[in-house]
Amino acid sequence: MSKVAPAFVDRPQVARAFERAAGRYGEGDFFAREIDQRMQERLDYVRVEAKRVLDLGCSRGGSLSALAQRYPAAQQIALDLVPGMLVGMQSVRPAWQRWIGLGANNGPLPVAADAARLPLASRSTDLIWSNLLLHWLDDPLPALAEAHRVLDVGGLLMFSTLGPDTLKELRSSFSDGYAHTQRFIDMHDLGDMLIGCGFADPVMDMEVITLTYDSVDDLLRELRAAGSSCAMKARRHGLTGQAAWRKARAGYEALREADKLPASFEVIYGHAWKVAPNKMADGRAIVRFDTQPPKSL
Repeated sequence: MSKVAPAFVDRPQVARAFERAAGRYGEGDFFAREIDQRMQERLDYVRVEAKRVLDLGCSRGGSLSALAQRYPAAQQIALDLVPGMLVGMQSVRPAWQRWIGLGANNGPLPVAADAARLPLASRSTDLIWSNLLLHWLDDPLPALAEAHRVLDVGGLLMFSTLGPDTLKELRSSFSDGYAHTQRFIDMHDLGDMLIGCGFADPVMDMEVITLTYDSVDDLLRELRAAGSSCAMKARRHGLTGQAAWRKARAGYEALREADKLPASFEVIYGHAWKVAPNKMADGRAIVRFDTQPPKSL
């Protein structure tokens, strides 16, 4: 019997943090909206005919308006793990309900479900859009495999996530042996995962965005408002002692520049296509023949 790999991310804690932030998420999601805009700019260079669009990890649906303008006839699916994030986008559907057959004029269809277990039919979607979701998963691979399954041939996955240099200043300021940020996956590993799931022609790029704060407390307050507090199992589950906090603040203060504290965010962007398979489910190769008669010279 194969062993189950240990989980690093406390998924119930992820859900609790975003559920708490859901009601006032619009006050703390400025970073997600900025990344959404940068993703939209990248989408300008990609052509895809989208009849159904899935926003994977949609939070309060901040991406849906721009996607609706780009694909006005497309049916929109807003999927998030946290039901509270979906309030106001119509009544939330149970995860087992299928959305096939519902018209685009019904507005975005909210679905509360796990990205690694999508309650959607295979080959039922043309565009999957995912803004800053993957780093909240213990392993992005199952979610990427599910995205490949539900995309139709010719469909596009476009996503953003955070890389290893994210919040490196905060992480280095603590020396208590506990996790204080999420575990972030390298861009090249994500590219390998896409290929392993069957995606073709993955395109990856990265940029580092540095935000500045007056204090460590301002940074932590903003992260909590966005639901982005640490949800690793290796985090401290009790209160951090005053001595540990003093040491961490002093370590962060040593990084102060121009009277501001920097906070780095390594943003990874990626997109990849689903192409026709070259193998059958049992591993046999698919050979395609051109049935058109050869042209005479």
